[in-house]
Amino acid sequence: MTAQIIDGKQVAADMRVELKEEVAKLKEKGIVPGLGVILVGEDPASKSYVTAKERACENIGIYSDNNRLSAETSQEELMALVEKMNKDPKINGILVQLLLPKGLNEAEVLLAIDPAKDVDGFHPVNVGKMVVGEKAFLPCTPHGVIQLLKRSGVTIEGAEVVIVGRSNIVGKPLANMLIQKKPNANATVTVCHTRTKDLTYHTKRADIVIAAAGRPNTVTADMLKEGVVVIDVGVNRIEDATKKKGYRLVGDVDFEAVKEKASFITPVPGGVGPMTITMLLYNTVESAKRAAGIEVD
Repeated sequence: MTAQIIDGKQVAADMRVELKEEVAKLKEKGIVPGLGVILVGEDPASKSYVTAKERACENIGIYSDNNRLSAETSQEELMALVEKMNKDPKINGILVQLLLPKGLNEAEVLLAIDPAKDVDGFHPVNVGKMVVGEKAFLPCTPHGVIQLLKRSGVTIEGAEVVIVGRSNIVGKPLANMLIQKKPNANATVTVCHTRTKDLTYHTKRADIVIAAAGRPNTVTADMLKEGVVVIDVGVNRIEDATKKKGYRLVGDVDFEAVKEKASFITPVPGGVGPMTITMLLYNTVESAKRAAGIEVD
């Protein structure tokens, strides 16, 4: 068996076409979704990521209010900008790019964002709503994982799902989303982590394995049963002298070996990664609809 590749680039592109059409219809009603972006400092990876988000907004017709601040920006200045965006009716979503420079209180900034504009889905109000099954902005990467499964025709309901990793950004929210009594959920979920005694015992039973540990080769072929669905969230740099940059990107899964055993698998890069920005755009459009009093699913 050779796995079917779940092409995150293509799924993300398809969703962006859908969002572009939806934004055009909203504009006919005088509604323009807006995203406020705050980048503090000069971190190259953050700058690249924010630029990609800004291009994506432009591509589907979302208004983007881009704010690039120096690393010397004070906590007070940053909080004032967040509050300004909270009050701005043109802004439906607020994105503060993390990590923040040393000296700035990340938790305080995230708590200051109006939950109605928290399109990253990190505010405790939205996290709480997600856990109890109420409508909320879902964190972008976990929501992207579910969209990949759904749009690839993978059955989630009743499946044994093992998540390797318990971060607040991926593992924990994804587990909560998958156990909900809702469509594209109703799974039986096990969360494994660094203190799990026998990881293979759990992964061998799984119909779906989601690797989000942040370590190469955490999941190998001998740990899986035939026909498993494998979603690799990890992005790791490993040295590679044959590459111009001196490194290459790999996930948390031994891709070459596992693809001969799995039924579906995501590559790295090109799997989960492209979905994260797409789900941010999705949440921004949803926020604009809510602000306009338009019913959302």
